[in-house]
Amino acid sequence: MPPAPALFDTAALAMHRARVADAPADFLHREAISQIEERLEEVNRAFTAPAIVGPMAKLWAEGLRFSDVRCVPDADLLDLEGNAHDLVIHALGLHWANDPVGQLVQMRRALRPDGLAIACLFGGRSLSELRVALAEAEAALRGGLSPRVAPMGDLRDLGGLIQRAGLALPVADSVALEVTYADMPGLMRDLRAMGETNVLAARERRFFRRDVLAEASRIYAEAFPAADGRIRATAEFVFLTGWAPSADQPKPLRPGSASARLADALKVPELSAGDVTPRPKADD
Repeated sequence: MPPAPALFDTAALAMHRARVADAPADFLHREAISQIEERLEEVNRAFTAPAIVGPMAKLWAEGLRFSDVRCVPDADLLDLEGNAHDLVIHALGLHWANDPVGQLVQMRRALRPDGLAIACLFGGRSLSELRVALAEAEAALRGGLSPRVAPMGDLRDLGGLIQRAGLALPVADSVALEVTYADMPGLMRDLRAMGETNVLAARERRFFRRDVLAEASRIYAEAFPAADGRIRATAEFVFLTGWAPSADQPKPLRPGSASARLADALKVPELSAGDVTPRPKADD
């Protein structure tokens, strides 16, 4: 069976990142670092052999104050040794992976038993405003759509990736950040400076038509205004957390193995199905 076609053009992604490597716009990375730092504090464990995966791994290492850390790019094959780390962080690059589950599996294999994996990536609410404005403008002026903004998973779907990768005690949560810009071209300039512009394999290769861009800018300003005549844009960070399996980790009890009744714990009488009176409907 032939492999599925790649969703993203990895050569274009590398070119976009290289273009801004000397002076990238990194404010979203710094916000994500702050969020990861809070989560690590809640874990209350000292990590002695961390690894960071991503396009700005060194920035993350500095922000998290790791002195002895392995930093590797988010290539298809991660340059990580098996069973070598107690913490692996995928730093804001997993949304560009053609095989996100494969990336998480490689993280798990690089962890020691009971090691922690954390992936931070952009979620489905990110750039939702830009997606709407571009779609409406193209539909009005061109009579159709072309892929302009990469699809990003919602929290529920992304949370399922952790279990598929074989990580234990999975947790998925998200944080939405609202950013304002003077106009839509300002937002798009920032996306270029982040190396986060369109690299969909099925993207249109021609230059953006000026009339479509102008119409999209108008729609954006009318539909998503912010204070002082600016526009708003959403960046959703999704955090996927899981642990490398270990024999001494807590495990869920088997169904029917409870040694105490919930009614006793709540100090209420236990009712059978026949004791429950149906609640009347609002229109009864």
